[in-house]
Amino acid sequence: MNLYQNRFAEKLREALTAVSPTIGIVLLLSFTIAPIPPSILLLFLFGAVMLIVGMMFFTLGAELAMTPVGERIGTRIAQSRKLGIVLLLCFVLGFVITISEPDLQVLAEQVPSVPNAVLIVAVAAGVGVFLMIAMLRMLFSKTLRMLLIIFYLLIFALAFFVPDDFISVAFDSGGVTTGPMTVPFIMALGVGFAAVRSDKHAEDDSFGLVALCSIGPILAVLLLGLLYHPENTAYTPSEIPVIRDSVELWKYFATGLPQYIEEIAISLLPIVAFFAVFQIISLKMKGRALLKVVIGILYTYVGLVLFLTGVNVGFMPAGNYLGETIAGLSYRWVLIPIGMVIGYFIVKAEPAVYVLKEQVEEITSGAISGEAMGLSLSLGVAASIGLAMIRVLTGISIFWFILPGYFIALCLSFFVPKIFTAIAFDSGGVASGPMTATFLLPFAMGACQAVGGNIVQDAFGVVAMVAMTPLITIQVMGAIYKYRSEHTEDSGPVEASYLDTWADDDIIEL
Repeated sequence: MNLYQNRFAEKLREALTAVSPTIGIVLLLSFTIAPIPPSILLLFLFGAVMLIVGMMFFTLGAELAMTPVGERIGTRIAQSRKLGIVLLLCFVLGFVITISEPDLQVLAEQVPSVPNAVLIVAVAAGVGVFLMIAMLRMLFSKTLRMLLIIFYLLIFALAFFVPDDFISVAFDSGGVTTGPMTVPFIMALGVGFAAVRSDKHAEDDSFGLVALCSIGPILAVLLLGLLYHPENTAYTPSEIPVIRDSVELWKYFATGLPQYIEEIAISLLPIVAFFAVFQIISLKMKGRALLKVVIGILYTYVGLVLFLTGVNVGFMPAGNYLGETIAGLSYRWVLIPIGMVIGYFIVKAEPAVYVLKEQVEEITSGAISGEAMGLSLSLGVAASIGLAMIRVLTGISIFWFILPGYFIALCLSFFVPKIFTAIAFDSGGVASGPMTATFLLPFAMGACQAVGGNIVQDAFGVVAMVAMTPLITIQVMGAIYKYRSEHTEDSGPVEASYLDTWADDDIIEL
């Protein structure tokens, strides 16, 4: 019992540390240049409390259940030695996990041109196919770099034939579908696969699964753009609620809570069913190990319900109103630095980021620290939100940012250790989670509405920008480490933190 109390206290501290800066920034803006009505401020603060408690439960649940179950399933699938079964299970698992992703439901509601069910099934199939490709890469030790170059060339070639209204949404879908449900499972699956391989680069190849699985949704939505030609693709923003007292505040959250209780239950059901079947047939976990997983799944469920209720009900109205108010100022350019500051801190509150940082520290035995990862992600997201706000204010096409951004990222992959490329492209999907979709996207929408822009073309794409810039910043970090290692080889023994063996790509073997 004391152990669990200590773990809860640790996770609560992490959640408070992650969310407090964002709360502070919003409060500072509300009392200075962007006054917020009391009703929206109350929604935001109440939502922040739910978000913190939800993050505490979710991170503990992912640690207890999602990660170990993913590793065990990955190990058993790889041990089957039957390629057909491996690929079939990977497709089913990718499909099931993606349908379980709450962020995908949010995206589907925001795309007026395609029926929700069609979009969800297409995106889930895209993730399933690319999880199969990712596993084939691991099984046959193929280079991630070449696959990324081939598929992104295909994406950009296809994008030239797709209507403009689909492009931003397509790139957004790649980031949104790798959220708090998908990332723990897919990353742990890669670790499980790597455990079966005996070569020295197996652990390097355990990264890159999220990177490849992020490509599937982009291609799926671009293909849908070729098939669907709707006359009206205009997006209608939701109305900002008016709350007069605390009773109405509670009623507003009480109305939203049952919706997410049901939604997360439906989302978790396929994963639980898949685990139950695998447990009976293959895993056969017993006693404390099985109880720990069950408790972890319950924690994950409670955490996601509280987290998504808090961000959807409390954060979305505040983000939308702030963006609209700041963009309505005579000095609307201030939207760019404010967006960058919010982006720097808000990525720290993404649940999947914690999973990635812990996984990276574990696989690299601390050689790549969680702090360095966090700093790189924060800098990348800050830059991406600044660029996104420039798009909102000017209406510049997303192509002018995405094309050079991915070109730079793919070029960097030739000059940095392989593991940094894999982690960087994984980080792109991880950084663009529910906090981005439910605060930064409404923030951009509100600003776009205030300046009279096209919301579908100019505001959408924020998630895509957030997913792109970490590819560059983390690989830059890899280039710095490689430079240090090459220039310390002749100066005698150095600390392990300089990663002195990385010059030969033996990154893990310190």
